[in-house]
Amino acid sequence: MSNSQYETDETYETDETYEWYGKYGEYGQYGQYGASSPGPGPGPDPTPAQWSEASAYGGFDVHSARTLAAYGVYAAPSEYQDTYRPAYEVSEAATLPRQAGRVAGADAPTLADAPAFGERVVTDRRSPRRRKARYAERADSRVRRLLPRALVVVFLAGGTTAFVAKDKAVELSVDDKPRTLHTFADDVTELLAEEGVAVGAHDMVVPAPGTALAGGDQVVVRHGRPVRLTLDGQRREVWTTANTVEEALEQMGVRVEGAHLSTSRSRRIGREGLALYVRTERAVTIMADGRARTVRTNAATVREAVDQAGVTLDGQDTTSVPPGSFPRDGQTVTVLRITDSKEVQEKPIPFEVRRTDDASLYKGTEVVERPGRPGLRRVTYALRTVNGVRQKPRREKSEVVREPRDELVKVGTKPRPPSVRDVDHLNWKGLAACESGGRPNAVDPSGTYGGLYQFDTRTWHSLGGSGRPQDASAAEQTFRAKKLYLRRGASPWPHCGARLRG
Repeated sequence: MSNSQYETDETYETDETYEWYGKYGEYGQYGQYGASSPGPGPGPDPTPAQWSEASAYGGFDVHSARTLAAYGVYAAPSEYQDTYRPAYEVSEAATLPRQAGRVAGADAPTLADAPAFGERVVTDRRSPRRRKARYAERADSRVRRLLPRALVVVFLAGGTTAFVAKDKAVELSVDDKPRTLHTFADDVTELLAEEGVAVGAHDMVVPAPGTALAGGDQVVVRHGRPVRLTLDGQRREVWTTANTVEEALEQMGVRVEGAHLSTSRSRRIGREGLALYVRTERAVTIMADGRARTVRTNAATVREAVDQAGVTLDGQDTTSVPPGSFPRDGQTVTVLRITDSKEVQEKPIPFEVRRTDDASLYKGTEVVERPGRPGLRRVTYALRTVNGVRQKPRREKSEVVREPRDELVKVGTKPRPPSVRDVDHLNWKGLAACESGGRPNAVDPSGTYGGLYQFDTRTWHSLGGSGRPQDASAAEQTFRAKKLYLRRGASPWPHCGARLRG
């Protein structure tokens, strides 16, 4: 055994109690134990004659450690170097019978005072003062030896307490994948760093980074994902921490009831994101054939919405907004029933008059050498009727069918004769034959011109005539014709004036 069983010397502080048993005289003939001197207690030194034979003990050498250890005694310091010996170290000694013995002297201890088998007996022949000093020195030595050990134990106990106090169990959920772990992190930021979870500006961390951690806390991390969203024809890029398409639309406040999605609502969104096309349900009013129809639709175009309203577009029919445009919520679309047709018009092209001087004609006289002829232009127009109302024609094509021909006119430069007698030599009969066939009472089919020279009533009156020219005599008609020639030359007779010269 170790010496720790005997580290408290207070048990043997007053050795006087056990002084009489230091000799062990009662266990045999004292003389066989060597030159042991009597203890300091009362009574004479016993002699060998006073003790029984020691042969009963098998001739044990009482100086050996085995014999002394068998009785659990504390060996003399000078002999056994202050070493405690455990009881029953020598097993065969435990079977020795206890012998009755005596000690000379009136104050000698009796057998009842002897220690029982296995009890510890201390023998110390030093004075009480020296023994107390020795015990005090041993106590100080043990305190000095035990103090560092005690401090180590206290330090380890305190460190273990602090170690256990800083360890905490928390739940970390990353993208809806929870796990429970033990950590010494003081806050959320340290925990994420320990677990290698990187977060960015588009990620969600609850509680916020830097928040202190305690046992039982839950930390949720959701990474941001880019979504290239086309919502009702409008394109934009948004970030979401949702794991599915349906969750992302809920985060963005998009009403999915009745909406058309380009992918399944339950589709998971990876860290790389996805492209998503969404058309929400809208109310659109279709006006067609005098009737209004309101439909709820997620159509991509106005034409689809019109079809869903049960309206058919035929031929040139169209809508008030482009059929391929995106229908807006609350929009009213009017169906236009269109009828197209064509119209062809022919328009004359005016001819030009080209005049040349002629010295053989009196001044103021113009003779048409070649009458002009107008040209002809053909123009095609597109006509459109919208809901029964004719629109402004639109010219589609224009072509020249016939080119115009210029009119050639000769202009006289010869001075005029002073009286009608100066023009008597002109061929008036030839002019009358050309104009009226030589008949004084001739009238043109329109009733406008009459007589030999086909006067109109206004001109006839300006020349001094009265009534109708066809009612006057042939001589008067010729006289009035000569006066007209003096004023205007042959121009009043553009087609027959040339007859006057021959």
